[in-house]
Order: sequence, then C-alpha cells, then structure tokens
Amino acid sequence: MVATLMHKRKPIYLLAGGKRNNQDSLNRLLQIVFKDNDILSPSIAYIGTANGDDKFFFERIANRFKKAGGIRVTHAIITSDKADLGKSKDILRSADIIFVSGGDVEEGMRVLEEKNMANFLSRLYKTGKPFFGLSAGSIMLSKKWVRWSDPNDDSTANLFPCLGFAPIVCDTHGEQDNWEELQIALKLVEDEMIGYGIVSGAAIKVYPNGNVEALGLPIHRYLHNENQVIRIADIFP
Repeated sequence: MVATLMHKRKPIYLLAGGKRNNQDSLNRLLQIVFKDNDILSPSIAYIGTANGDDKFFFERIANRFKKAGGIRVTHAIITSDKADLGKSKDILRSADIIFVSGGDVEEGMRVLEEKNMANFLSRLYKTGKPFFGLSAGSIMLSKKWVRWSDPNDDSTANLFPCLGFAPIVCDTHGEQDNWEELQIALKLVEDEMIGYGIVSGAAIKVYPNGNVEALGLPIHRYLHNENQVIRIADIFP
C-alpha cells in the first residue's frame, strides 16, 4: 500500500517570486509545470491562506495564470470564519492542479492546521494531485520553516512543520541577504541536510524521493555540516 501511494505522488514545483520574476519568466516556469503534468490548459485551485485569502492577491495571480494557459483559476477560500470548507474541498478535489500562494508562511500553515485542511491536502497529494507554490507558498509545500520567539534574538529561533510534500528545506528570493533565514533554519535541522535557495525568477522540481532539479536559473545550496552551515555547489537547469 505504501509503495502504491508513493508511486502516485507527483513532483512538487516550487517557484520564487521577486523583482526578476516578470511575466515572461513566470510564464515559462508555469508552462513547464503544466507541460510536465500533461495539463496544458489546466483548471487551477488557488490556496491563499498565507495572505488571508486577499482578493487582490488572488486576482493578480489568476490573471498571470490565465495568460500562461490556465483555463480556469478558482479561489478555494479557507481563512474566513464564514468560509464554506465543503465548497473549498470540492474546488480542490476537482482541479487539475493546486496552487499555494505567497504571503506569510507561519500564518498560512496556522490556518490550514486550524481548519483541518492540511490533512485534507495531504490526502489529495498522496493520491496523485499535483501541487505548485510561489514564494511563501513554496516554503509551505516543503518540510519545515523557521520562526522566532523574539525577532531580535536568533537564539530564540525554532522550526515548525510545513506540509512536507517536497521533503526538503528551502527559501525563496533571499539572495540579497545571503539566505540568512535559510542558514538559520539549517542550523536547527539534522546534520548533512541540504537547503535550497530558490533565486528570484527561478524554480525547483522536487521528486517524492527528495531529488531536486533546477528550473530557469541556477539554484543556491547550503549544507549543515558539523554544527556549521556552508555554501556548496549550485545546481543548474
């Protein structure tokens, strides 16, 4: 049974936003995602818990997806106390592919857990539903992320679980600050774990076994080794 479910799981696509993520580069990445899943004109279910299901966020992203070939983008509203979760689950079940939008990683995960939607999404993923994310949404699809009890004291940093569909640790568009948050997160994980810095305008394809491919641009990598975090060789498209 476990082997059967593993076989059904699809690669996860983690995209970075940022200033270089213009319409053309985003279109190219989206078309790779759609083509790899044999859905050139997909129906897309949108999850926006990381931004409070903000309507402007949704409309902006939906317009981009439609220009890249998405035939329909439907907002599966989850955050509001008045959200019809039954309707949102129907939207997520019926879509060709599910997208997790950007915003705040911790808040996005808090809402999914509070509404018992993380378990629902996990069941969809295990039975073969494809997923992709952008910015904070990409981090939500990965294994863990970092938060601080005191934002001014790195000694208070601790990890919290994300959806874990991509069994890696990653950050997005953090190249300007030398991937500071990613490096802090890696200090808290097990030795020999690699963290992936997805630069602005790039993406990675993560297979269920943890193998990673770069899309668009080189991807930065860091390794936790013997209580230190070191930069290792980039991976290239």
